[in-house]
Amino acid sequence: MQNSQKVGTPQEKEEYSVYQEELAFQKELNILRNDYYYKMIDSQGITLVDFLYQPLDTLSGDAYTVRIVDEHRTFYLLVDGMGKGLSASLTAMSVTIFINHIIDKMIEHESFSLDIIIKESMDYMKPLLLDEEVLSIDYILFDSYFAQLEYAKFSMPPFLLEDDKKNIIKIKSNNPPMNKWNDSYQIDRCSVQNINKFLFYSDGMVENSTEDGFVYNKYIEDDFLNAYTREDIKQSFLSKIATQEDDRTFIFINKLQLDEHTLIHNISFETTLDAVRKANEWYQHLYGEETASIAFNELFMNAYEHGNLGLDTQTKHKLLEDDIYFESLLEYEKTCKKRITVEIYKIQHLQNSYIITKIIDEGEGFDTKMLSDIFRHSQKFNGRGVYLSRKNSMGIYYNNKGNSVLFLNKL
Repeated sequence: MQNSQKVGTPQEKEEYSVYQEELAFQKELNILRNDYYYKMIDSQGITLVDFLYQPLDTLSGDAYTVRIVDEHRTFYLLVDGMGKGLSASLTAMSVTIFINHIIDKMIEHESFSLDIIIKESMDYMKPLLLDEEVLSIDYILFDSYFAQLEYAKFSMPPFLLEDDKKNIIKIKSNNPPMNKWNDSYQIDRCSVQNINKFLFYSDGMVENSTEDGFVYNKYIEDDFLNAYTREDIKQSFLSKIATQEDDRTFIFINKLQLDEHTLIHNISFETTLDAVRKANEWYQHLYGEETASIAFNELFMNAYEHGNLGLDTQTKHKLLEDDIYFESLLEYEKTCKKRITVEIYKIQHLQNSYIITKIIDEGEGFDTKMLSDIFRHSQKFNGRGVYLSRKNSMGIYYNNKGNSVLFLNKL
C-alpha cells in the first residue's frame, strides 16, 4: 500500500494499520544491532551467544544490542523502558540508537570506552525523559582475554552466572534506575575465569505470572541451571507461564566443552556429489532422527556447493533455470581438491545428552550478516537450506570466517 493511497473503508484502515505495524517492527529489528546473529565466538574455545526478543506489542519497551568491539571484547546492552506502549518504546529505541552510533564511531577510531558510553548516553537521555520517568538498563563489557566482566546495572534484574562447579552466582544492580536527575554512576568488574554460562534478561521474564499462581522469578535459577541451550530455557519458561504480560528479552551465553574427551567422530569427505550422498547416509545411520538429518543434509550441501566449489547464489539460480545444475556441479568438482570435515561431539549436561555436529569446509567463507535478511524473509528461495537447518535443530552457528558451522540436537 502506497503512503499516498487514501484510507477510507474499515478494511482499508485495517490493512493500513497492519502495514504500518510491520514497518514499525522491521525498523525495531534494524535498530537492535546484533553482531553475533547466528555466529559463534571461536576465540579461546567456542562460545554460543543466543537471544530471545519477544515484544508484547508491535512497539516494544525492551531493546538490546550486541557489538563486537575487537577480537576479545564484546559489548552487551539491555534496555527496559518504563511502562508499555509508545512512550516506553520511544525511550528504549532512542537510547539504543544513540549508543550504537557512539559505538560505531569508537570502533572506527579504535577508542572504545565503556565509561564514555555510559556518561554520554545519560547526558543524551536526560532531556528526553519525563520528570517521573525512569529507565532500566544494563551496560556490559565482556573481555575474553582477561576473563573479566565490566558492568553498570541500572535497576535491572540480576545477572545469573554458572561456574564450573554448577554454582549459581547472582550479580545485582549497582545503580538506581536512570532518570533525568542523576549524574553519578558506578562501574564494577568481576572475574569470569571459571564461568561457563551467563543469562542477562529484562523483568518481563521474572515478573510474568505462572500457571500455578506465582511469578517466574521463583523458577528462573533452577531453569537456568538445567538449561544447556537457549531453547531449553525458552521452553522451560513457556511451559510455566499462563500468558505473556510484558516485553521479554534475554541473552544466553554458553561455553562449549569441545575437546578430545567429548569428540566421538571425526571424518573427512571429498568434495563430490557422491561424497555428499555417502555423508548423508553415514549421518542418518548414526542419528536416524529426521530433524537432525535434515539439518545435516542442508548444511553439508552448503559446504559442498557454496563453500568448497565457491558457487554463488546468482550462478546457482542460473544453472537451475537452464536445467544444467547437477551436470555443472560434476564439472566443477573435477578440479576441486578441497575436503569437508565433520566433527561430532557428545555433551552430557545433567540428565540430558546433546549431539553437537560441526561441518568445516575449505572455502573462502561468507559474511554471516546476510543471514539476518534470510531469516526475516524465510519464504525466499535464497537461503532456504540454512533456514531449514535452523528449524530442525536447537540452533546453528557459524564461525567468524563463515566456513565452519555447528548445530545442536538433544538426544
